[in-house]
Amino acid sequence: MRLLIIEDDLRVSAAMRSGLIRHGFDVLSASAPSQGYDALAAGPDMVLLDLGLPDLDGFRVCARIRELSSVPIIIVTGRDDIRSRAHGLNLGADDYIVKPVRLPELIARIHAVARRIRPQAAHEDGHQPSEVFRVLCPHGATLVVDGRRRTVLVNGTPVSLTRKEFDLIGLMAGQPGIVFRRDQIISAVWSTLAKGVDRTLEVHVASLRKKLGVPGLIETVHGIGYRLAH
Repeated sequence: MRLLIIEDDLRVSAAMRSGLIRHGFDVLSASAPSQGYDALAAGPDMVLLDLGLPDLDGFRVCARIRELSSVPIIIVTGRDDIRSRAHGLNLGADDYIVKPVRLPELIARIHAVARRIRPQAAHEDGHQPSEVFRVLCPHGATLVVDGRRRTVLVNGTPVSLTRKEFDLIGLMAGQPGIVFRRDQIISAVWSTLAKGVDRTLEVHVASLRKKLGVPGLIETVHGIGYRLAH
C-alpha cells in the first residue's frame, strides 16, 4: 500500500515514514500543501494529513484533496476538540487520529479504512475483485485475469505485473472492446483527477503491452483513450 504523508514537522514525518516502511508500506512525504497536491499524481492509496500546515489550513487542504481525488484521507493532528473532529470528517476525511500517535494504532486505522473503502471502490469500478475475466485476444491468444487472486495468465503462462498494471488490465478486461477514456482510467486506477498522471498512464500501458506480449491487445484510441481488443 502506498501512503502519502502531508506533514510539515520533518521529525514527525520522518518517524512516521520510517515506522511505516518497516511494516511494508511504500511511503511518500510532502511538507507543504502544494507538494501534497503534486504527489497525488503518483497514485497513493491513502493520505495521512496533518492540519497544522504552512501557508494553508489543513482543513482547506483536505477539502481540496477531496475535490481532486477519492483517495482515502486520515487526518493525523494535535487538534483534539470535537468541533475539529466533526469538521474534518464532514469535509470528507475517512478517519481522524489525535497525536501523539502510536504506530500500531496508526497501522490498524490504515487497514480499517482500507477495508471499508475497498468494496466501495470495486463497486464504482463496475466489477468485483473476485471475478475472473477470460478474453480471446488477437492472434488466438487467451488472457485470463483473476481479480481475487490478482493473477494474469496469457495462454496459461503467468505474467508478473505491478499493482497498478494489474488494476489497469483488470479494468479493461471487464469490458473488452469498450473504449475507456484517459480520465476515466486515471480516476479508476490512480484515484485522482490531478494533472500530470497522463504520462504515468502511458508508461504503464507501454510496460503492460511489453509484459503481456500480445501485439494489438491494448489498442490506443487517439484523442480518447484505450480499449482491450477481442
